[in-house]
Amino acid sequence: MEAHNDERIYYPPGGILIWMILSIELLTFIPALIIFFAYMNADLGTFMDSVQTLDLTLGTVNTVLLIVGGWFVAEGIRNLRLDRRERSSLLLWLGVLTGLGFLALKGFEYRQKLASGHGMDYDLFFTMYWLITGFHFLHVIVGTFLLILAAWGIRKGRYSATEHADVETIGVFWHMCDLIWILVFPSIYILARGAMQ
Repeated sequence: MEAHNDERIYYPPGGILIWMILSIELLTFIPALIIFFAYMNADLGTFMDSVQTLDLTLGTVNTVLLIVGGWFVAEGIRNLRLDRRERSSLLLWLGVLTGLGFLALKGFEYRQKLASGHGMDYDLFFTMYWLITGFHFLHVIVGTFLLILAAWGIRKGRYSATEHADVETIGVFWHMCDLIWILVFPSIYILARGAMQ
């Protein structure tokens, strides 16, 4: 039993490398959010005007999409471990749909911002908004693509209850996308708005 526990420490789900990548990603996003709040404190008026242009409803729906997608992915991996490959593949495809939904809504929001002239060079708030949310957007593109590969691989018999390390790695990456958005959304859409009141 002790040997098994040691093995899980050195070989966590997805492998140690993806957890190192996850740590590096968090060490990128968290300082970016700290800088965002530092700039906000330095230029409250600009941030007060700009944060009001964000669509809280779209941000909330996107948050729900990623959380639900995370559940689909977790359940997909659990079912794969139980060798329920058909159900596992279906759940991962549902995860793909939530990723595509997030990208579509975020793309719509980006289009709105550009149409109203709120590009990266509009002001300091939007410089930070585009850098932080844009970097996360790229992660969701990669995560969605990886989920497609995993779901397709399960359907084709490449992964099973005994061979699923790649799928676990993809699952960890997807949950990283969830976690980062759960930090980004309240910071930019809610806390920044609340700080103005």
